[in-house]
Amino acid sequence: MRLKFTKMHGLGNDFVVLDALAQPLALDTRQLRFLADRHFGVGCDQILQVEPPRQPDTDFYYRIFNADGGEVEQCGNGARCFVRYVRDRELTAKTAIRVGTLGGVIVPQLEADGQVTVDMGVPVFDPPKIPFMAPEQALTYILDVDKKHLEINVLSIGNPHVVQIVANVASAPVTTQGPLIEAHPRFPQRVNAGYMQIVDRGHIRLRVYERGAGETLACGSGACAAAVAGIMRDLLDQRVRVTTRGGDLGISWAGAGRSVMMTGPVATVFEGEIEI
Repeated sequence: MRLKFTKMHGLGNDFVVLDALAQPLALDTRQLRFLADRHFGVGCDQILQVEPPRQPDTDFYYRIFNADGGEVEQCGNGARCFVRYVRDRELTAKTAIRVGTLGGVIVPQLEADGQVTVDMGVPVFDPPKIPFMAPEQALTYILDVDKKHLEINVLSIGNPHVVQIVANVASAPVTTQGPLIEAHPRFPQRVNAGYMQIVDRGHIRLRVYERGAGETLACGSGACAAAVAGIMRDLLDQRVRVTTRGGDLGISWAGAGRSVMMTGPVATVFEGEIEI
C-alpha cells in the first residue's frame, strides 16, 4: 500500500500527518513503528491521523500514535500542526476549530502572525483521573526512583505528566532517569517525565522524556504541565515563557478550573508517499 503523508514539526517535535478523511486508515503497530523509524521510514516523534468528527460540536477528530506505535491521548505541538494542516489543505475555512481527541476536545486557533494558540483544557489533579496511584490528592508527591526520593508534581493535560524542578536542565538525568519514571508502577498508563529549571517568575527551561517516544526537542503538553506546576507552587506568574531545546512556547494559566493556553510556531517540512 502506498501512503501519502505530510512531515511537520512544532519546535522540532516532529510528526507524520496522515489524512483519513476520505477513507479510514487502520495501521497496525508494525506499520506505525516503520513510519516513525528515522532510518528505514519517514521518521518522527508521533504520527497524527486526521479523521472526521465523532461529536456533533466538533470539526475534526484526530488520533495520536507515539513512535513505539502506542496510541496516546494528547499532544500540544501536534494540535498546532493539526490546525495548520487542515487550513493549508482547505479542509476548513475556520481559523479556530474544535477537535476531538482521546483526551477530550481541544480548540486550536491560527493567529494572524502564523503562530497557533491552543486551548489545552482544564488541568486534572485528581490521582485516579490522571491516572496515578496515590492515597489522596496533594500539591506535591514523593516518588521513589533508583534509590532517590523525588519531589514531583503530577497532573494531566489530557495525558499524564510528572514535573520535577532541577537546578540545570542541561545536566538533568532526562535520558537515564526519564525511562524509569515513564514506566514507574504508580502510573498504570505510563507517564511523561518533565524536568523544569526556573529562570525567573516568567521564564523556565524544560526537557521532557515523552511516553513511547523518548526525549523530544519540545513537548507542548509538557510545557503546559510544567507551567501549571510552577504556578500552583507560586514559583511562576500566570504567563510563562517555556524554553525547550527546539525553541520557545508561551503558556498562560489563570488558575484552578481554567483552561491552559499555549502559543507557538509550526512548520511543514515536506510531503511524500511511502510504500507500507
